[in-house]
Amino acid sequence: MILDLPLILETRRNHALEHATLHVLARKYPNQHMAGHSNPTGFFLLGKFDTQEIWTASTEAMTRLRGGESKLAIHAGCGTNLAVTTLLAGTFGWIPLRGAKSTFWRLWLIPLAVVFAAFGYLLSQPAGPWLQANITTEADLGDMKIIDIVPISRNVHRVITR
Repeated sequence: MILDLPLILETRRNHALEHATLHVLARKYPNQHMAGHSNPTGFFLLGKFDTQEIWTASTEAMTRLRGGESKLAIHAGCGTNLAVTTLLAGTFGWIPLRGAKSTFWRLWLIPLAVVFAAFGYLLSQPAGPWLQANITTEADLGDMKIIDIVPISRNVHRVITR
């Protein structure tokens, strides 16, 4: 299966560890702005943290994922959720407008388009987390190890895995 190809699987595992690390950090720093970006060799973590805090949080996150807390791999702020919401709401909102030949009819169809977009939004609420759980993350980290955590700039760290 394509999701098990090495580069894709490594990215999915790093994505899960990134989310779990963000959950651990958010518990300690509930009002802190933070974000991440994963790839096959690890992930970037954006936020006002020192390197040791990230080591501690990512180690705890890895332990908890390995202990069966797979829900830590799902994060409400994930780009997957944002992409699914935008795609479904936008597509559904466009459907009533696509056949309108004049501006007059488009204006009259706007309320219907809003209703369709709201329906797309409602569909996206379970779809985003489902996609995270089944496609964009992999909570089974296999034999992954955290190799290093490197400060890149003032509020950016690179977590390197293998």
